[in-house]
Amino acid sequence: MEGSVNLQLSAKSVGVFEAFYNSVKPIQLINSTVEMVKPGKLPSGKTEIPFEFPLQVKGNKVLYETYHGVFVNIQYTLRCDMRRSLLAKDLTKTCEFIVHSPPQKGKPTSSPVDFTITPETLQNVKERALLPKFLIRGHLNSTNCIITQPLTGELVVVNSEAAVKSIELQLVRVETCGCAEGYARDATEIQNIQIADGDVCRNLPIPIYMVFPRLFTCPTLETTNFKVEFEVNIVVLLRDDHLITENFPLKLCRM
Repeated sequence: MEGSVNLQLSAKSVGVFEAFYNSVKPIQLINSTVEMVKPGKLPSGKTEIPFEFPLQVKGNKVLYETYHGVFVNIQYTLRCDMRRSLLAKDLTKTCEFIVHSPPQKGKPTSSPVDFTITPETLQNVKERALLPKFLIRGHLNSTNCIITQPLTGELVVVNSEAAVKSIELQLVRVETCGCAEGYARDATEIQNIQIADGDVCRNLPIPIYMVFPRLFTCPTLETTNFKVEFEVNIVVLLRDDHLITENFPLKLCRM
């Protein structure tokens, strides 16, 4: 049985962190081996051999939750090796098993967020004068989220000079890998959900609802070598191809 964290750098960071490759090898969380059958012959027919491994870590290590990311991977596997005599090939089979972190004690504090998006509130705008006028309001019920429950909220297009083409919810993972000489931070999309299509009715509440996918999300994690964080973007695409994005950091936990 083996559990490890694998870290890797994105292409843009490779040259910057030469020392990273020497300092960050896979971080082993757990590793144990057991001999299930002594040397000898198995009887003909089906042989079932029970086994068990205690999920106990050595020292001060922590069993992080299973997570499949782009630059951070936390994975637990079982490997069975069957050694055979000279003429027969050895057999080996590997299987992943999923680890959930223990539930957090106490309820997460609710942190509702109200938002208003107008041309004036946007950042990183090249030519603000060319932007059509619009007003979008809404709220997220909480940015402290329980991973097994959906992210919920509401959005209202109060007015917009340009016709709306599409409104989407984008879930983003932000993975940070690092060592003594610096950190590489990369944001990548996990999933994108369209919540409205076409020029929506003005002042109509549009529900925001997103389920967090298993394996690709985990409780927000911060360690000395790596961090796994999550954000959600509300993306409004107008007919004239103006793209409006509002970003909200999320904190995920397991209850």
